[in-house]
Amino acid sequence: MWQKVVAKRKEQGYSNYKLSMLTGIPESTLRSYRDGREPSFKNMCKIADALGVSLDYFRERKCR
Repeated sequence: MWQKVVAKRKEQGYSNYKLSMLTGIPESTLRSYRDGREPSFKNMCKIADALGVSLDYFRERKCR
């Protein structure tokens, strides 16, 4: 999931710092997600809003 966040962030030309400023999530927390920590639902909502996508965009697979 985090690879999709990084790809979308880069596509929009945002640095980790910019995403941190847009979401209010500390850069250190964003880095911890890169290292395998799972983002909370609240933080994923903030990230999706900042990147202009739905939460579904970041889902690994679809439910049947």
